Amino acid sequence: MKSIYIWQQTDWPDFTWDYAKLSYKLGRVRGLQGRLVGRMSALGFDLKNSAMLDALTADITKSSEIEGEILNVDQVRSSVARHLGIEIEGLPEADRYIDGVVQVMIDATQNYMQPLTAERFFNWHAALFPTGRSGVYKITVADWRQGAEPMQVISGAMGKEKIHYQAPDSDHVPYQMKLFLEWVNGNQKIDPVLKAAIAHLWFVTIHPFDDGNGRISRTITDLFLARADEMPHRFYSMSAEIRKQRKGYYEMLEKTQKGSLDITNWLEWFLDCLEAALLDTEKSISTILQKAAFWDKYRLVSMNERQIKMVNLFWDGFDGKLTSSKWAKITKCSPDTALRDIQDLITKGVFRKTDEGGRSTNYELVL
Repeated sequence: MKSIYIWQQTDWPDFTWDYAKLSYKLGRVRGLQGRLVGRMSALGFDLKNSAMLDALTADITKSSEIEGEILNVDQVRSSVARHLGIEIEGLPEADRYIDGVVQVMIDATQNYMQPLTAERFFNWHAALFPTGRSGVYKITVADWRQGAEPMQVISGAMGKEKIHYQAPDSDHVPYQMKLFLEWVNGNQKIDPVLKAAIAHLWFVTIHPFDDGNGRISRTITDLFLARADEMPHRFYSMSAEIRKQRKGYYEMLEKTQKGSLDITNWLEWFLDCLEAALLDTEKSISTILQKAAFWDKYRLVSMNERQIKMVNLFWDGFDGKLTSSKWAKITKCSPDTALRDIQDLITKGVFRKTDEGGRSTNYELVL
């Protein structure tokens, strides 16, 4: 194979980057992280748990979505809550596979200061593939990939495949991972946010497992971001943002893996992605704080179950315009009951009619 991949270069894996180009973006990200941690510390215990539950659930489900796998969100949430000791009712028990996926993330973020070892990676891999199969295919589980067949990232229909990337041969993986583990556990004077980005790229470039490399690389990212935050509580999701930018993510990886050992562009992309994740979370936290203030204001106002459900639905992101017929459909009540519910909340100052005209009257929350 001719030399086209980053790991084939003579100086591999001596990555370089232009810190002057990164310093402004890194400073912005670190500022946002600090501000977010400060705002979270002001939240009460229940709200903090709720925010953490949301972030971890999003991180786990979106990381799998990047690989085209859709997990049951309620089962993920249920498993995360159980592992963190958060009491939550009405959610289904997670199956063995989802529980394993959750355990990997919990171990990475709760034990973020523990060293990364081959054994720890093998444990994670075993949890991701409890049946020893990826789909219908038997794979090597809890060990580095083996065999002479090249590990390639391919897209396209059969006969028209495009090879995006080819990883080091299997017999090189143990040595490559030895170098990687020495580096990730070392005490280089590198900001942990940059270390998260480098470790992500380096691991996924080695591609040491038969399957699950992308998910484990993003788990490593979360571990180093927890180190950057100096706490196990996760309030933002890098994987959720990568999912939004999935096409750009794969394009940047391919470009970097076929480029030079100067990975400044990859680090810039990573910092931009992380900043977007943090800004998105800031909006969510603002909503959580507004919701808490709202319920504090109306804590003495009596509401029935239907009314509480609809008010919470507004705070969680109601899609479209609210009419009495939508209220009736969502709460499974008659149109007359829906109208009485709404009129009652208008009288109590919780809802109001919108100024919009049209065939149906619309209602909104009084903020």
